[in-house]
Amino acid sequence: MPKKDLGLIAMSYLNIYVASIAFGAKDAQTVKAFLEAEAYPGPSLIIAYSHCIAHGYDMAFGAEQQKLAVDSGVWPLYRFDPRRIEAGLPPLQLDSGPPKVPVAQYMRNENRFRMLEKGGSDRARRLATAAQREAERRFRLYQQLSGLSAGKPPTPAAEPGKA
Repeated sequence: MPKKDLGLIAMSYLNIYVASIAFGAKDAQTVKAFLEAEAYPGPSLIIAYSHCIAHGYDMAFGAEQQKLAVDSGVWPLYRFDPRRIEAGLPPLQLDSGPPKVPVAQYMRNENRFRMLEKGGSDRARRLATAAQREAERRFRLYQQLSGLSAGKPPTPAAEPGKA
């Protein structure tokens, strides 16, 4: 079962700036997200991919692993800015493209996933296939959402007898 999508949950409120970043994948997108979040007059949430020594690889390759996470679709990059709704623009901007690297390639670098694979179990292959499908599904969902405009909020109707 895929994990809960914290960013999508926060976006559903329509008044929170939300960004998903991975500095090792796109530095410019990371900086843009921080600047937009800082300028936003309400709550902001930046969800950052953070590599960790517990993942079981040399931390000197953290930026490369972040790029693999993005390129595989495991970690999509986006910015959701509610101010764009007022302008009639789609509030969600997808900053990463479709998955172009197999999820298994990303997973193979980390002990937490490699341990399953070492057992040679069919379960590891099934889980990798499911992770690939989930990454592709999530990208399609974000792609669709990035094309939707919430439209300008309606202007309040004047009360009868008042102009």
